[in-house]
Amino acid sequence: MSKKKYIFLNGLIDLAQSRLGSKIVFKTDEFFAPAKRIINPWQPVFKEGVFDKHGKWMDGWETRRKRGKGHDYLILKLGKPGKIYKVDIDTSYFSGNQPNKISLQACSSNKKVPDKKSKWVTILKKKNTNPNSHHFFNIKNKSIFSHIKLNIYPDGGVARIRLYGSIKINKNFGRKILNFTSVLNGATPIACNNEHFGRAENILAPGTGKNMGDGWETRRSRGKNSDWLIIKCATAGKINNIQIDTHHFKGNYPDKCSLQAAYLNTKASSKTIVKKSKKWKLLLNKVKLHAHKIHYFQNKLMKNNKVNYIKINIFPDGGISRIRAFGKAE
Repeated sequence: MSKKKYIFLNGLIDLAQSRLGSKIVFKTDEFFAPAKRIINPWQPVFKEGVFDKHGKWMDGWETRRKRGKGHDYLILKLGKPGKIYKVDIDTSYFSGNQPNKISLQACSSNKKVPDKKSKWVTILKKKNTNPNSHHFFNIKNKSIFSHIKLNIYPDGGVARIRLYGSIKINKNFGRKILNFTSVLNGATPIACNNEHFGRAENILAPGTGKNMGDGWETRRSRGKNSDWLIIKCATAGKINNIQIDTHHFKGNYPDKCSLQAAYLNTKASSKTIVKKSKKWKLLLNKVKLHAHKIHYFQNKLMKNNKVNYIKINIFPDGGISRIRAFGKAE
């Protein structure tokens, strides 16, 4: 019997994504493809035979061929400053026009574009890049940064930059009503069993989903099972109201869903959390879901319980745009 394969997200989110307010504030060049595409939250695509006035349309940032000294770079201002643990430099569909090498620098600045007084530190030394590939690197420097500089040597194209880390959050929420599952408040995905069509962290994003790609969607399971996702709440507290939003999911929303919850030691490993989650108490009994709709529920099963982890189970599979759990911190 084969072992079950889970996706461990380790409580990290992409700090570079535009929907958190991250922006490209400087670039040396963007002749072939605009720098802003590099932080698009969607997966890069290739459009066969599509050209614009500068040449082949590419889904990423691409500079012209450098004929002099130096190298190209861009500066990314994080919408939410934070710590970076892992990066992915993605050259998908850039083959023959990818940079030869890349490096990363970082700083902390109150300015939109850091000035000459800003102290840049190298968080990733020069690394070779390959065509049409993901390049994953661990970052040892755990300082809180506001700006990232991506250097490409000497020129070329990068499809996406992903900066996986944690947002600097003011945990003093007081007694106000807050959304425990908002990434802006510090909620993070811990693990899921599948995210084939849509990344798990999308379900925690602010606002209304833009399309089906802006949600968590699993593959068609073709069996008697359920898919699941475990979320670490922004803080511990008591939940009053819950929203399950299937916006844009019309022929592929889950038939039903249920929620479980628990209060755990935050130092527990992801594997331990997944294992224990099977026995968590029900926060919401299995309920019927509908297409393209926000579903509203009251917490009647665990209204007096403090929780800091939530598990959403979907039956048998499908997509959900957002989950929101409102209450007060304890």
